[in-house]
Amino acid sequence: MKREQVFHKISDLLEMIKFSHTIFAFPFALLGVVLASQANQTLPGFGQIFWICLAMVGARSGAMGLNRLIDAGIDADNPRTAERHIPAGKVTRSEAWLFILAALAIFLFSAWMLNPLCLMLAPLAIGLFVLYAYCKRFTHFAHIVLGLCLAAAPIGAYIALRGELSWPVMSLALAVLFWVAGFDIFYALQDYEFDVERGLHSIPSRLGVAKSFVLVRIFHALMLLFLFLVLPGSSLGWIYVAGVLVVSGLLLYEHSLVKPEDLSKLDAAFFNMNGYISVTIFVFALVDAVL
Repeated sequence: MKREQVFHKISDLLEMIKFSHTIFAFPFALLGVVLASQANQTLPGFGQIFWICLAMVGARSGAMGLNRLIDAGIDADNPRTAERHIPAGKVTRSEAWLFILAALAIFLFSAWMLNPLCLMLAPLAIGLFVLYAYCKRFTHFAHIVLGLCLAAAPIGAYIALRGELSWPVMSLALAVLFWVAGFDIFYALQDYEFDVERGLHSIPSRLGVAKSFVLVRIFHALMLLFLFLVLPGSSLGWIYVAGVLVVSGLLLYEHSLVKPEDLSKLDAAFFNMNGYISVTIFVFALVDAVL
């Protein structure tokens, strides 16, 4: 295979997993680093941060690859997703498997480089990735499982530096869980009719559009509650609180973009606002910790 073909294939694989969307969970993993550093009262080493970041990239890439591969048949039948890389033939199943195995190998190796507990828990994370990919076939709680997958990011980073868990990072993980579950319900609204027709499971296909909106509001209110509950047991202060208030405003704006009768701005709400939310809370927490 020529160099140009190799680069093109790598580009296809990264597009397949929406590599740019790693930004959703990445700041929360780094926020786990901030909390652990405060608890340790010392800065992490460059090597620790490097392996945490590499583990995050490997885990997220492997998880998305598994999801795309396992759902390829369903995606082929759905007009919205029929042009995804595997159904469209841009990426073969064998290429997808090689990519997934390489990503998960990077994840496992990075966990091994961090500490024994990280390596011990890594297979549990991979199990969650596989479970999520199959969830829509048998349970309406796929959104919660996805939230668990991303909630593992700050927990993993914290364990990498502390070797244990404490309340602040658990509260942060719960915030991530409800945030992700909420915006994934929004995202599933696009496939409401298809899911109902095919008998696939999701919160919208179970509750309908209007009630799904109510549940998303509840989930995002819980996200804000748990972001505030990070404070007890941590050394964060008023700058972090200001960041949570900014995130509250961003969430309100996100919800104003999407209405039960109008999903035309769903992409802006899902892709743009959630990226802003995760980066915002990390930056405010980092500034608070530094100052």
